[in-house]
Amino acid sequence: MSMHRSSPDRSPMTGLTDRIESAQGLDGLADQLGHAADRLVADPTRASLLRSGTMGHAVHPVLTDIPLGAWISAALLDWTGGPQMRPASQRLVALGNAAYLPTAVTGLAEYAGLGRRAQRVASVHAVANNIALGLNLASWLARRSDRHGLGRVLSAGALTVGGFGAYLGGHLSIGMKVGSHDPQIDDAETT
Repeated sequence: MSMHRSSPDRSPMTGLTDRIESAQGLDGLADQLGHAADRLVADPTRASLLRSGTMGHAVHPVLTDIPLGAWISAALLDWTGGPQMRPASQRLVALGNAAYLPTAVTGLAEYAGLGRRAQRVASVHAVANNIALGLNLASWLARRSDRHGLGRVLSAGALTVGGFGAYLGGHLSIGMKVGSHDPQIDDAETT
C-alpha cells in the first residue's frame, strides 16, 4: 500500500520512490546493511559522534556537500574551463573521492533504527552512491593517465547515478523525515 496519495500531477519520481519503498526484494540487502549499521553504532559514544554529536541533528547530510560539491565543481571545470583546468578537475575528483568514506560511514550510522520502508530507500541510495564512487575512482585514474576525455565521461556518469542517489537521500530526509537528532530538539519550541 502506498503512503502517497494519487494525483493527476504526481511526478514520475514520486511513483518510483513509492515502488522502492514497497520493494520487498530489497529486504535482504536492507538486513545486511542493518546488521552492519547496528554494529557501527553499538558503542554509544561512537553512535553520538557519527549520528548527531554536538550538532543536534544528523551529521550525514552536512558531509554530503563535500563529495557532491567537489564532484560537481570538477564537472563544471571539465565542461567550461578548458584544458588548463584539468589539474584542478583531477584534484576535485580526488577530494570528492576522499570525502566519500566519512560521508558513507555517517550514512550507515543513520541507517541504524530505520523502519523497513526507509531501509529500502536507504539501500538503493547507498548502492547508487557506491556506483557513483566507483565511476569517480575510475575517472580519477583515467585523468592520472592523461585520458581526460574518458575521465570527463566517467564523471558525468557518476553525477547521473549520484544525482539519483542524492534524490533518494533528500527523499529520506525531507519526504520520509528520517535522521537522528538530539532529543532536546523535540522539546524545543518552534517559531
